Amino acid sequence: TPIGRNSRSNPSTYIGVYDLIRTLFSKTEESKERGYKPGRFSFNVKGGRCEECQGEGVIATKLYFMPDVEVMCATCKGRRFNDDTLEITYKEKNISDVLEMSIEEAVEFFEGEPSIARKISVLNELGLGYLTLGQSATTLSGGEAQRVKLAGELSKMQRRGHSLYILDEPTTGLHLADISKLLDCLDRLVEAGNTVLVIEHHLDVIKTADHVIDLGPEGGRGGGEVIACGTPEAVAANKRSHTGRFLREHLQVA
Repeated sequence: TPIGRNSRSNPSTYIGVYDLIRTLFSKTEESKERGYKPGRFSFNVKGGRCEECQGEGVIATKLYFMPDVEVMCATCKGRRFNDDTLEITYKEKNISDVLEMSIEEAVEFFEGEPSIARKISVLNELGLGYLTLGQSATTLSGGEAQRVKLAGELSKMQRRGHSLYILDEPTTGLHLADISKLLDCLDRLVEAGNTVLVIEHHLDVIKTADHVIDLGPEGGRGGGEVIACGTPEAVAANKRSHTGRFLREHLQVA
């Protein structure tokens, strides 16, 4: 199932790290003096959020027969929170600044908070370092959303095994270096006793699989038949398999 496709869902809330960040801000000296609790730093409830936009950062205008138009909130200027809340800082950054950080930046920023850095690092390892912590889930591609979900599972690795993960072309849009990171993460899931089923055309993924099922012989109406199955080497040796022909070159199998 997809992650929550609404503007209040984002990578940090989905993997549970935003709760830890809110708690961290509530423990600063200034927060303690003012009596601020973690809820003060939530954009979902009254208290610390901007009430003009209700913590969205934008004002949406509904149009008939056309997509909604969003305009930056004039009160908070897109920062989601009221001025009192934004006066609270951690390492000279307020809660809005943190939500605007890229995941790659956040890993370094929170290096002194292992529980937070660990969760954010998983997103970075999956090639999502360019996203911001507070980026709306509605702006994520299907592949990005899948990897955010995967990060959520990897961040809970103490809950071992016996789950089935189904991924549909998770390499879409990924650089080769990021594909290697993705494969490392999939290996971690398998080593924890889980099963990972990947629908994929990328040869770097296929060659690392324990078992491959190749459907064909063609695409669309010309397909649907199991042409080959077994190890990558077995599929590469199958002369009927188009995938096998390219996989053979990739594996350098004669």
